[in-house]
Amino acid sequence: MADSGSSLPARIDFVTLGMFIIDDIYPPPAAPSQLPNLNVVGGAGTYSALGARLFSPPPLSQTVGWIIDAGLDFPPPVRDLITSWQTGALVRPRNAPTTRGWNGYTANDHREFKYLTEKLRITAADLTPDLLDARSIHLICSASRCVEMVQQIHHRRDSRSSPQQDSESPPILIWEPVPDLCLPSELPATLQALEYVGVISPNHEELGSLFSFTHPADNVDKAAVEAQAQRLLSHHAPTNSKYRSGPLAVVVRVGKEGCYVATPTLQHWLPAYHTSSAKVIDPTGGGNAFLGGLAVGLVRNAGDVVEAARYGSIAASFAIEQVGVPVLARGGVSEVELWNRESVMLRLEEFGTRTME
Repeated sequence: MADSGSSLPARIDFVTLGMFIIDDIYPPPAAPSQLPNLNVVGGAGTYSALGARLFSPPPLSQTVGWIIDAGLDFPPPVRDLITSWQTGALVRPRNAPTTRGWNGYTANDHREFKYLTEKLRITAADLTPDLLDARSIHLICSASRCVEMVQQIHHRRDSRSSPQQDSESPPILIWEPVPDLCLPSELPATLQALEYVGVISPNHEELGSLFSFTHPADNVDKAAVEAQAQRLLSHHAPTNSKYRSGPLAVVVRVGKEGCYVATPTLQHWLPAYHTSSAKVIDPTGGGNAFLGGLAVGLVRNAGDVVEAARYGSIAASFAIEQVGVPVLARGGVSEVELWNRESVMLRLEEFGTRTME
């Protein structure tokens, strides 16, 4: 939430159409003594906004846009947490319960999610004029909704009469496919949606599922990831270039193996930031945070996809170090921001040195 008394940035760098959710997280059956974590800030929108916010200390924090539907049961500590981030969040009162989710495990330790209250999806119609003008937009949806929302975004942008707005380039569009709809039957629609976005980013299992492929247990077939990404990229032609700016890229999130970046001119693997699994406490939201970091990385590095993927990797590294979101504090004489007691930019610099070609 931006301070209404401060000056707003000229243009929003990032906005997500993902939702804000309050999660109740229950431990696996193998840990019966572990208590559930209740009222945990979550949702794809929250974590992608976090990923962008990590690289945006005030006043740049106000260039991070997202929409929060706060129900009658909205916990004050959650509101205080969101306020502390000083983002350009649009908080809307909702005369109903806040969207809540249940996260738990089945007997085989497979994590599952279900909504406990009615969800309120965010659409292109919900974007305020400032959010509509964002330099990058994160979409998490089905292929058909992706096409629909991109068309709506540009219809609204084209309907404006301001010459200054008309001269602005289209936003960088980053599409995160819905995991449950990464199916072979959705492949034709997925290929069609690629005509409308600049970047598509599934994880390796979702990418494989589109092509009826399953990775070996506890292993990643990197050759399959590369081949499948190239198959998507071959359909990623700029036939609807009026809908987008920035690079064309397939960015595959591969968990502990890092990520794979494919564009028409390069193919590149980046490792995960954390080299020890002991640092990974809860992977929830890591992929969403990656995409928020990726988006601002593209905006602030002239579309350099590999550097943007480094931003995404660092964002994910902070998101997975605890249950819920990382802790923000300020330290030192200059009151520099610290997340989990570390500097985001120093971690990015170290990772850049480590992954330099």
